[in-house]
Amino acid sequence: MSSSRRFRRPVRVSVRIAALAALGSVTAVTQSAAQTFEPPPGCSGVLTVQSKSCLVTHVWTCEGDAEGEKWIALFTRIGPFNIRKVDENFQWLETYYAQDGKVETMVVPAADPPSLTELFETQTDTYDFVIQNNMGEPDERVRGFDLLTGETVVIDGEPLLATEFGYETVLPDGEVSYRGAGAQFVSEEHRLFFLGTSWSADEPDDVMDASPVDFIYPGEPGFFASSPVYDCGAIPTAADE
Repeated sequence: MSSSRRFRRPVRVSVRIAALAALGSVTAVTQSAAQTFEPPPGCSGVLTVQSKSCLVTHVWTCEGDAEGEKWIALFTRIGPFNIRKVDENFQWLETYYAQDGKVETMVVPAADPPSLTELFETQTDTYDFVIQNNMGEPDERVRGFDLLTGETVVIDGEPLLATEFGYETVLPDGEVSYRGAGAQFVSEEHRLFFLGTSWSADEPDDVMDASPVDFIYPGEPGFFASSPVYDCGAIPTAADE
């Protein structure tokens, strides 16, 4: 299940760091004087990925979570955008948004749950599930597919499988609120998707490239760095919104 659609155009959203703290201890990411972030208490950092389009992603695991569950935080140069909890098949179990305190929860079991296992075994995975939220907004149905292209690429020493995806979000009345597509990457070792190129069906020529550049592990320079480093000069800030 692709991650781009979960992080739709994050660099075009005004992000307030203060809103993140209001989400509670599960999103208690703190900045130190060394300009790095630390995962919440009881959690351990696993991986940092610096990407194009001025994005950086941090991954951690926490004591008490089920086996295979991970937390993924996406940051722009103006701060955290969202934090998402996924399972070993990359179902988005919970998502917390820094901008407005919105919390999204996946309804499980899903009609057709996302499955990395199926993707790796058959080269194709479809999904159809419902997301609820705490803002009183209508539930959102998400349906689509991921497809392995058969190509393996190596980025910063990391072997990744190339994918293509397409999806749509549907409101309870049947209205399609968004259609998107793209190409990105998935890691068999980490059982994670990584952003690539994505676009809206309404604006297919407006392509966002958030492909990974650096994979950084604990103890390496830049691990859990507070800010993205690539393409940041051309990305709008909150003042530009």
